[in-house]
Amino acid sequence: MPIVVTLDVMLAKRKVTSKELAEAVGITSQNLSILKTGKAKAMRFSTLEAICKHLACQPGDILEYRPSEE
Repeated sequence: MPIVVTLDVMLAKRKVTSKELAEAVGITSQNLSILKTGKAKAMRFSTLEAICKHLACQPGDILEYRPSEE
């Protein structure tokens, strides 16, 4: 998949737990886990905004485009 979610890296840098982020953003821990593993098909901009606000980061800090090798 060309879009890679690097949310774990930012969580570690900010010393924030997944549970804490899920509660702050208003999503379930299960949905956050789906985002972190890259299994999500979509993400609402409001969720992305809330994550970036809580972690004091930019969307590019947690999402990365990697071209697929074809």
